Amino acid sequence: MTRNWSPSSWRQKPIQQVPDYPDAAALASTEERLATYPPLVFAGEARRLKTALASVANGDSFLLQGGDCAESFAEHGADNIRDFFRAFLQMAVVLTFGAQMPVVKVGRIAGQFAKPRSSNIERQGDVELPSYRGDIINGIEFTEEARIPNPERQIMAYRQSAATLNLLRAFAMGGYANLDNVHQWMLGFVKESPQGERYRKLAERISETMDFMRAIGIDADNNRSLRETDFFTSHEALLLGYEQALTRVDSTSGDWYATSGHMIWIGDRTRQPDHAHVEYCRGIKNPIGLKCGPSLTAEGLIELIDLLNPANEAGRLTLICRFGHDKIAEHLPRLIRAVEKEGKKVVWSCDPMHGNTITLNNYKTRPFERILSEVESFFQIHRSEGSHPGGIHIEMTGKDVTECTGGARALTGTDLGDRYHTHCDPRLNADQALELAFLLAERMKQSHDEKRALAANG
Repeated sequence: MTRNWSPSSWRQKPIQQVPDYPDAAALASTEERLATYPPLVFAGEARRLKTALASVANGDSFLLQGGDCAESFAEHGADNIRDFFRAFLQMAVVLTFGAQMPVVKVGRIAGQFAKPRSSNIERQGDVELPSYRGDIINGIEFTEEARIPNPERQIMAYRQSAATLNLLRAFAMGGYANLDNVHQWMLGFVKESPQGERYRKLAERISETMDFMRAIGIDADNNRSLRETDFFTSHEALLLGYEQALTRVDSTSGDWYATSGHMIWIGDRTRQPDHAHVEYCRGIKNPIGLKCGPSLTAEGLIELIDLLNPANEAGRLTLICRFGHDKIAEHLPRLIRAVEKEGKKVVWSCDPMHGNTITLNNYKTRPFERILSEVESFFQIHRSEGSHPGGIHIEMTGKDVTECTGGARALTGTDLGDRYHTHCDPRLNADQALELAFLLAERMKQSHDEKRALAANG
């Protein structure tokens, strides 16, 4: 057991990004109800993810983490979940083929409801209201009533997460992820794009391989890995009362696990080592993510690693780096060197979204070329430092939205208003996400070929 820790010990620490609930009794009642509800995920699943992430930390696998900026109650539906899963599977198969290594699949889904804000107040004209903090806390509508934090929304978030997880498990384990269906994962609006043609050619190569394997007696009927896939969920652990209510003791190990998701992460605004979010996360046994922004020092990172992963277990801690395309070269090398010097076992992941947000035509957007630039710099820096670029962490959707500019279809600022649907930050649409996967796969294959050539000549 972790020393001097309990699921509620975070309540004795300072806390950032906490909503101001007007009715403390109603909040306590909601949290008590949640504490009686079944877990959303299980300790054994979280341990399986940790084992997979240990393979990433050792350089033998790659992490693909992505999904909505902020899930919403209004957009919840089977078609949206299916389209996200299809786009995610496409990205994963492209990366697997390019990297020639397993891809660990972790969605920002079934729990990604709460959002940190840079200001407690939102202004529209002369009107000031509390900021929107995600559907689990208050409503996006700019009205006084909608912006009051309502604890009943936690119950709604729990039920939506349960329904989403149910469908995702069915897709992952019920045959939809079967590699024989690789052609059927194509989304309609992607078919006529350059990425659609590239994916079609890749799918044909996979189908030929499947035909060969069937001919020698290996098929989806006798090999689970061809018909099923492991798919895990993750979210930012921002609303700690909700997380505490879903924190349970694993009967087989006696350890505490957050059962709201397989992996949770600490945001760049809430990673103070002596504050509540780090205190809560240090005691649970799930895999943990830590967002690393430009203000994080090398010394501060080592302190946080020691707090969150004192046993130095591979797969326990993922460092999600979010610097911006123009700042990554300044900040990432010093963090890598500090981690390598101390012998810390971590997964290095690149979040190329959050440091590249700009405003264009009164819309928040992210230029695709900046996203790609940060990803390429991430790989180049790790190659130079001799460390493993373990994964990417992106905000994306299976919908045909126009929220990020650029990409093969060259979306511009004038296109943003066509289908700008996000509740918070701009997301890559499925076409842009697939393009990023192809470009990333090419870089990974190049790196793989270089390593193989060096080994052959060595």
